[in-house]
Amino acid sequence: MSLTAISRTLADAVDRLSFAAPVTHVYNPLDYAREPHEQYLQRFGDGTREVLLVGMNPGPFGMAQTGVPFGEIALVRDWMDISGDVKQPADPHPKRPVQGFDCRRAEVSGARLWGWARERFGTPERFFARFFVANYCPLVFMEESGRNRTPDKLPAAERDALFAVCDEALRATVESLRPRIVVGVGAFARQRAEAALSGMDCSIGTVLHPSPASPIANRGWAAAAEKQFRDDLGIAIPESA
Repeated sequence: MSLTAISRTLADAVDRLSFAAPVTHVYNPLDYAREPHEQYLQRFGDGTREVLLVGMNPGPFGMAQTGVPFGEIALVRDWMDISGDVKQPADPHPKRPVQGFDCRRAEVSGARLWGWARERFGTPERFFARFFVANYCPLVFMEESGRNRTPDKLPAAERDALFAVCDEALRATVESLRPRIVVGVGAFARQRAEAALSGMDCSIGTVLHPSPASPIANRGWAAAAEKQFRDDLGIAIPESA
């Protein structure tokens, strides 16, 4: 199954789920940002890959705006050369507008991850020849205040229903890309990969999440992540582009 077909199946599956308070708004960028999202999949997700990096779920100023995982706007637009029509979510939160590629807020995690890829690999083609980046969950959850709520904080019944469809999509993604190793970006993604991919022919590891909420990441995410790639996971990283 192609990554585009996997994405559309997942989008339909999560659209059928329901979430109660304290979640008041749910964004699905696989729907409203489908055009740039599918550009990303079709341009960079064809064939097999050595490494699949898996994040948790979209950030409010990254994938929620661009449809690309960790999708810091300038790097998606200028480095990946991806753009396109970003519509509105079904129920926009007044404090979390979707402005697409016109959004002026920065996605720090995405700037760190994709900025590192540009510095080390130079071109998207060189990076994506070996790597692909996906999110485990495609949804953004918000409380009435606008506060982000992560998938692991959902009530058990909601979480279990969500994880079931996300596990299926991750397994299909691994079957399509056939990576040697799946790397969870942060502990949550590693735990979900371990649960979803049990018995499949791939290794599973983790690297530090580039979140600004992480003191270690703030002291130098790229250097810390590269050490994990090389020393812990056996993934070769070029010294420079």
